[in-house]
Amino acid sequence: MTLTGENTTIVLDSTADFPEAPERFPNWRVVPLYVLFGDESYRDYVDLSPEEFYGRLRTSAELPTTSQPTPGDFLTTYEELSGYERIYSLHLSAALSGTYQSARTAAMELGDKVRVVDSESASAAIAMLGLAIQRRLDRGTTDDEIDKLVARFKEDAGLIFTVDTLEFLRRGGRIGRASAWAGTLLHVKPILTIEREVIPLKRVRGNQKAMQEFVSAFTSATEDSPTLKVGIAHADAPERAEQLKRMVHAERPHAEVEIVTTLGAVVGTHAGPGTVGFFWFDDRE
Repeated sequence: MTLTGENTTIVLDSTADFPEAPERFPNWRVVPLYVLFGDESYRDYVDLSPEEFYGRLRTSAELPTTSQPTPGDFLTTYEELSGYERIYSLHLSAALSGTYQSARTAAMELGDKVRVVDSESASAAIAMLGLAIQRRLDRGTTDDEIDKLVARFKEDAGLIFTVDTLEFLRRGGRIGRASAWAGTLLHVKPILTIEREVIPLKRVRGNQKAMQEFVSAFTSATEDSPTLKVGIAHADAPERAEQLKRMVHAERPHAEVEIVTTLGAVVGTHAGPGTVGFFWFDDRE
């Protein structure tokens, strides 16, 4: 079967931090996770915007918690897409959330129509995988070609980020192997990545040193090319995101920055304000 934007849809969960996806692409949908302040539950991006979330986080006496969509949430979305022949459902790393498993449980109700993908990553990386798939749908593609793309994305895509404090990752139970660094000195910036789980790379002092590490990691792993796609995400730190964008344009002027986004309430709960990171993938065909 030839897959196109007319017969194939892409479903993300809200941790892709790409809420405008359905407005840009009529064949895309987003299933929200939940963020809870005490007994109050909000759907990520639907009931609580990033701006509202960070404002509330700054004044809240208790840290919020998060929960995954139910299989029923996914099934409702899949059934609403009954006019499509194929559904690609792309999700946050299964090591970080039960979201992927919820999607798989729902997909089993629909036979082989739904292909559920563990991105093994987070945030804009998920959106970028969707954009790479969409480029192929726009010219016509196959399940086999998309399978190969997904495998290459998991192998080759880069992700690096830093947080102001590891406390949010620690409290949310998402700290992974970076746990040994929890409680380190003030102004020490952990440089992290995600390989299914959070992996520590290096510790540096201050934001400028962190940016130097970003430059080093990015330039050593990429070549300047129009096929190089970049995504940037931040948690209530737009000036750091803009600095990253300028860096990308300076170091790789032919690359395309295809997404700059604010981390939503769910990812922001675990990363914490001040987080900034970026993602890259050379989408050569």
